[in-house]
Amino acid sequence: MKYCFYLLFIALATSCQVTETIHINADGGGTIETESLRDEHSYMQLAGENYSKEEKFEDTTYVFRDFIIKYSETFSRLPASEKAIFQKYADVNVHIKKSSYDKEFRTKISQSFCNISAVADLYKTQEYADDLEHNYALTAEEHYYGVSYTFDGSLFKRTVQITDVAELKKQQKLIEGYKTRLANFKINQPYVLRYHFPRKIKSVSNTNAKISDDEKSMELQFLISDCLQNPESTNVEVILEEQF
Repeated sequence: MKYCFYLLFIALATSCQVTETIHINADGGGTIETESLRDEHSYMQLAGENYSKEEKFEDTTYVFRDFIIKYSETFSRLPASEKAIFQKYADVNVHIKKSSYDKEFRTKISQSFCNISAVADLYKTQEYADDLEHNYALTAEEHYYGVSYTFDGSLFKRTVQITDVAELKKQQKLIEGYKTRLANFKINQPYVLRYHFPRKIKSVSNTNAKISDDEKSMELQFLISDCLQNPESTNVEVILEEQF
């Protein structure tokens, strides 16, 4: 399973930090961004002497629509259901920088929205771009869970739904093996949710959430390995104070 191997390798073997940031405006519109950043101190422990030998440079920026246009021949042959999936990603922006010289390995994926329920599952973006470029089947549909959001003006929900229970169990065993192998390393692998709202927060379903001084923002932190083993643990509901 290409996606699961990729995510495990990035998250565990290279010790990646992931931050998901959402800004919601008073009209319900806003922006969402996911950022994956390799933690260099952690990666240095794992790479050993190969760390200084690494030679990699990439600095790529694209809008997903560029792939639809560039590979229009492939896109035109897809059934309507698959075209609709790709079109949902049309306005998603991607910036990838991999520099062994600057020691910066970072991927930012973002999208603006009028209603957050319409945003794409950004964690699948690169796999779908790969599918179009190489005319693959929908490999991103091999994810064993999906992420979606809703906001009705007062209640915000981040919902993770398991889509393949059998695959989840396989990955849980695989992840446990990775954790055992990496137990003697001091690895930094935070998964952080940072959400900003137009009004004060009344309550958050996860009691570990930290609310800002102005009470309009919250931050919630997990370990990536824990999130992969139990994706539903990142579900969260935020209730805002009533608007008078």
